[in-house]
Amino acid sequence: MAVVAERAFTSRSTLQKVEAGDTNVGIGIYAGVLQALGLLEGLSQIADISNDSVGQALASAALPRHVHLKRPAGSSRDGRL
Repeated sequence: MAVVAERAFTSRSTLQKVEAGDTNVGIGIYAGVLQALGLLEGLSQIADISNDSVGQALASAALPRHVHLKRPAGSSRDGRL
């Protein structure tokens, strides 16, 4: 634990908070710990929407069911003036 904390440039108590999932720990500390463990590449997957099926479902549910396009003034339905 002391080695990981040292490599992550943090204290052992903060590392314990990270292990406990404390939400008061900054994302930079988490990134430092991931770097110290050789897992930093996995951080990019957090923001990747293709890994978030719940987020995709919520985003799809928020889309409008029908879209109505505004026609320019002076045009008719068949596109003639």
